[in-house]
Amino acid sequence: MDRQLAQFSAEERTRPVAPQQEQPPPYPRGSGRQGRLKVFLGAAPGVGKTYRMLDEARRRSERGTDIVVAFVECHRRRNTEDMLDGLEVLPRLTREYRGTAFPEMDLDAVLARRPEVALVDELAHSNIPGGRNTKRWQDVQELLDAGIDVLTTVNVQHLESLNDVVQKITGVPQQETVPDEVARHAEQIELVDVAPEGLRRRMAHGSIYAPEKVDAALSHYFRVGNLTALRELALFWLAGRVDEGLQKYRADHGIASVWETRERVVVALTGGPEGETLIRRAARIAARAAGGDLLAVHVARSDGLADANPAALAAQRRLVEALGGSYHSVVGDSVPRALIDFARAENATQLVLGTSRRSALSRSLTGRGIGETITALSDDIDVHMVTHEESGRGRRLPVPGRLHSPARRIAGPLAGLVTPFLLTALLSQTRGAVNLTSDILIFLLAVVGVALLGGVTSALLASLFASLLLNYYFIPPIHRFTINDPNNILALVVFAAVALTVAAVVDRATRLARRAARATAEAETLSALAGSVLGGQSAIEALLTRLRETFGMDSVALVRRPEDRQLPVGEADSEADSAGIEEVPVGDDAVLVLRGRPLPAADRRVLTAFAAHVAAALDRAHLAEVAAEVEPVKAADRMRTALLAAVSHDLRTPLAVAMASVSSLRSHDVQFTPEDQQELLASAEESLGKLNRLVDNLLDMSRLQAGALSLDLQPTGLDDVLAAAVDSMARGTSASLRVQGLAQVPAVLADGPLLERVVANLVANALRHSGGTPVLVSASALAGQVEMRVVDHGPGLPEDDRERVFLPFQRLGDTDNGSGVGLGLALSRGLAEAMGGTLTPEDTPGGGLTMVLTLPATDGDSFS
Repeated sequence: MDRQLAQFSAEERTRPVAPQQEQPPPYPRGSGRQGRLKVFLGAAPGVGKTYRMLDEARRRSERGTDIVVAFVECHRRRNTEDMLDGLEVLPRLTREYRGTAFPEMDLDAVLARRPEVALVDELAHSNIPGGRNTKRWQDVQELLDAGIDVLTTVNVQHLESLNDVVQKITGVPQQETVPDEVARHAEQIELVDVAPEGLRRRMAHGSIYAPEKVDAALSHYFRVGNLTALRELALFWLAGRVDEGLQKYRADHGIASVWETRERVVVALTGGPEGETLIRRAARIAARAAGGDLLAVHVARSDGLADANPAALAAQRRLVEALGGSYHSVVGDSVPRALIDFARAENATQLVLGTSRRSALSRSLTGRGIGETITALSDDIDVHMVTHEESGRGRRLPVPGRLHSPARRIAGPLAGLVTPFLLTALLSQTRGAVNLTSDILIFLLAVVGVALLGGVTSALLASLFASLLLNYYFIPPIHRFTINDPNNILALVVFAAVALTVAAVVDRATRLARRAARATAEAETLSALAGSVLGGQSAIEALLTRLRETFGMDSVALVRRPEDRQLPVGEADSEADSAGIEEVPVGDDAVLVLRGRPLPAADRRVLTAFAAHVAAALDRAHLAEVAAEVEPVKAADRMRTALLAAVSHDLRTPLAVAMASVSSLRSHDVQFTPEDQQELLASAEESLGKLNRLVDNLLDMSRLQAGALSLDLQPTGLDDVLAAAVDSMARGTSASLRVQGLAQVPAVLADGPLLERVVANLVANALRHSGGTPVLVSASALAGQVEMRVVDHGPGLPEDDRERVFLPFQRLGDTDNGSGVGLGLALSRGLAEAMGGTLTPEDTPGGGLTMVLTLPATDGDSFS
């Protein structure tokens, strides 16, 4: 437990980040009001959190606030202890744990006292077993739920989200953490800040740790680099919380204008080739301001018909994330409005766009483009127009005939030419029965039909011939290209205009419908692609199979260069003929080879999306292979490190005792009495015995892991085994044991010496954690098995740790190295399983832990 708190001298100042608010009047007790939490955050022990908390408590107390000190740890620091003068300190609750008494906060006493404000130090502290909460922050939550305001302290290394980062920086693991949400929900968070040099001076003066610990602390945890990194972590974490509060305030008050509290650079991506240039340019702009954010956004049209390249967008997303930015996708009909709305929602200060790819002629005909529109709408957002290689090159025109099949491309113009003449011949036979208005409407219907068949070009041809034929055959004077009645002129003009308009609308609707169908098919294909990857056993095989099925190819193969290793799917043709072969690059060293029908250009976009997924799957497979290769090395390294850390004390201590005893006996400077000689010899013998047992355990564990342990299974009585195990242990062990039922159960099939060691380990472990209470060893037989139970009434073992305790070199809860290297339970389970048995932990009724050893019985007739 890291209980290192701060001393803060009167002349040193804090740096409050969250603003101090005026305290409202106290609420009546029992009003159902939720208490308010204020956290004093520090970057490292010794910055002055506790002192600062007590200082605020004194000021509030002088203003008449009812304040109690629920729990404050001063660590015998005089300046901090002096701050307690004048404050009401509640008595602490004492709990015993493994024979030692520990002071804890009396939560029930605080709830019964019901002050306005309670001071609770060390928010991340783990409570001693015996209370209703395992963590102090849970106690604090109870106080807040009761309407009691709480002042508390925490160091940045105890925040859950930063715990692993701090361990990498300092090399010191932190076992006590507090969820970020607990601190994030505090009404106020105040940073208590001291420069690294000042903190090291305070350490050197003995103001934080005892003098004998100063040199080690300054050389390790309190190095300037460590303290600087921790300070930066605390500042950035708190800055994020302040930013969340600012965004909430802006949203609650409907503030749309940009507040330039920090640089936020938004780069707009279209999926075009200029994307990487824009991203890198935006990243350089964001990097010029410390703490600047980079946000990339792609606007997709709400109809889903945008033709951005998904593979290019995927690559650009990876680049953004590699540069420390975030990628976003929004939907909107108006690209300029969607970009501006996103930038304002994110409180962006700068917007990076690429110059238009349209040609100068296109811009002169269609007016200002997206960049000019965004600039006009940006107001207080700076807009950067970045030039790139694709500027002004124009966009490629659609491929002619892409909308219609070859047959329709021939039938459309033919219908536009023939249909007006056929209608003229038909309507000429009904002259007098059908008036001019009906003739015009019938011709209009024909033009619409031609538009549906062949598009707007065919409809234009049909409307031209229809206008001429109407004029010549149906509008007086007949058989002349002249019109006497002005109304007929108007009717003919309206006909031509309506025909062209309707034809254009019909043609556009047809194109959009086909594009929508295409987009839907692509979306369904990509969705099925993702599902096959997630649900399949092999991501690459699933991708190749889906690719072959989607495009109806004969075979699909992934070829890696330079080894040319292939993963074919389907019937691969071995002929060298390259007809019908498509190749798509996948990353830098692989290519997809598709054999079968030629693919149209419209399928290229989905094909590149497949290629992007295959590239990602290859990367994941490579990383998995590397991780699999490294894991045995890591496991061996962890085992080696654990072994060295665990046995260092256990080897050194008995060796030192044995050497000291032998050296004393051989010394001629001192004359020892026979009693002293016997005592020295006994010490040497005991120490050498410990070394022998340690070596035996290590050798047996290595044999177990290598599968080379030889067994001599014989009928063995448990009562004899327990007696031999107790004799091998320290004197007085039998007085702490209660034995029940061992003589009444049948013998077990086991290796006697190995079983003796198992029982000795279990009994020694139970005695170590029993807290002085007797340990019960009982046995029973059932269904061909004998169960031996070693029962203690100690603190027990959390359920999450019940498997960890059987790992080598684990001493869960032990505070010293004198209790063994942590091989006892691991070796006991391994030996039990080698003899055909099991070893499992269970809860002891009333508290404690029961180890259940199950072995096969030899006498089936004696089963009870």
